[in-house]
Amino acid sequence: MKVLLVNGSPHANGSTYTALHEMEKVFTEEGIEAEIIQIGNQDIRGCIACNGCRKKGSCVFEDAVNETAAKFEEADGLVVGSPVYYASANATLIAFLDRMFYSTGFDKTMKVGASVVSARRGGLSATFDELNKYFTIAGMPVASSQYWNSIHGNNADEAAQDLEGLQTMRTLARNMSFLIKSIALGKEKYGLPEKETKVGTNFIREI
Repeated sequence: MKVLLVNGSPHANGSTYTALHEMEKVFTEEGIEAEIIQIGNQDIRGCIACNGCRKKGSCVFEDAVNETAAKFEEADGLVVGSPVYYASANATLIAFLDRMFYSTGFDKTMKVGASVVSARRGGLSATFDELNKYFTIAGMPVASSQYWNSIHGNNADEAAQDLEGLQTMRTLARNMSFLIKSIALGKEKYGLPEKETKVGTNFIREI
């Protein structure tokens, strides 16, 4: 079993990393392989809606998106971490997630998702909600903790002093581990949920 942890901060060892690393330690204890992928300091452009991925099977831009997509397909869970910028996630991370979720055709059903956010003070809940939407449109159960998945600190040293935030991360990792293991057992016995043929509608009409 494997979990990917995506660090959307431009600071490889900042407060967002502190939260993800706290989770990584628990995953290791639980016997789940964990890999932190640093993308927040990379040059990742946004989606240009070319639909080239429908022909190619991957995004037309060769960068961390396609590299991570292959790992995402094999993973049982995905954690996405971001600092808060103007009550929103890092724009580089959003470009990364837009392209990775749109360009990948593999079934994400029952891969467990979780988002983690860090900030000096405010904007955490809005960013947390923003990131969870990627999971809920893809059939991915969302793991929860004892509080919203957030940690406070202007840098790694300050984040390390947020004892409640660190505990929230450990609880999240334990809950996520339980979900991943339980879903694996459920798939063995029952398989994945039956899927209907997707129906798409456009909300427009002539007047």
